[in-house]
Amino acid sequence: MLGQGMTTVGLIGSGHIGSTLARLAVAAGYDVVLSNSRGPETLRDLVGELGPNARAATPAEAGEAGDLVVVTVPLRAYRDVPVEALAGRIVIDTNNYYPDRDGHFAELDDESSTTSELLQAHLPTSKVVKGFNNIFFQHLASLARPSGSPDRTALPIAGDDPGAKRAVTEFLDAIGYDVVDVGPLAEGWRYQRDLPAYAGLYAGEGPDGWDNPVPASADAVKAALALARRYSE
Repeated sequence: MLGQGMTTVGLIGSGHIGSTLARLAVAAGYDVVLSNSRGPETLRDLVGELGPNARAATPAEAGEAGDLVVVTVPLRAYRDVPVEALAGRIVIDTNNYYPDRDGHFAELDDESSTTSELLQAHLPTSKVVKGFNNIFFQHLASLARPSGSPDRTALPIAGDDPGAKRAVTEFLDAIGYDVVDVGPLAEGWRYQRDLPAYAGLYAGEGPDGWDNPVPASADAVKAALALARRYSE
């Protein structure tokens, strides 16, 4: 279950996605080390909820402790992610680009780069894999299923390092999800915000659809990815 000897997940950012992943990881048998920009003491309640396999730390400490590290911070703060602490680490990037929140990035506006490629450039010795950016946190919590379940949901990942993608695939399997490998980081644009493979893919029909998520198989995710078009098109 804990692939390649990985036992600890470090979280840089402990908001909606980070805290959801922490709960799923602890339930799957991982230790988690949580952090945020406000200090470990602000995570006391969440650590208490998660139990003895969780602790709070600084971002650098969480990065150093994690066999696998999830970076889940607003894009505008990506340059604050500690570089040395993540040297050699496998890093899952959950970022999305919202100009109203993050300010404008020219290379994202002209689509010459992607959010995860920016993080990879910031973390030159880390192995970045894009994941978890295309699913609403409440859907992430409720759609997890044991391996082999007929109604298991798939999530897309992208990355440049095959070994890192294998490790992330094993982690997703452990916490309840199948994987669709979209290719290198540069292909991560295919499940950016507002595209067919984005969060609405997992929402049910009707006015209450967001409160009643539906599983999306690997085939459904692949079909949505195939419909992706650049924003400028």
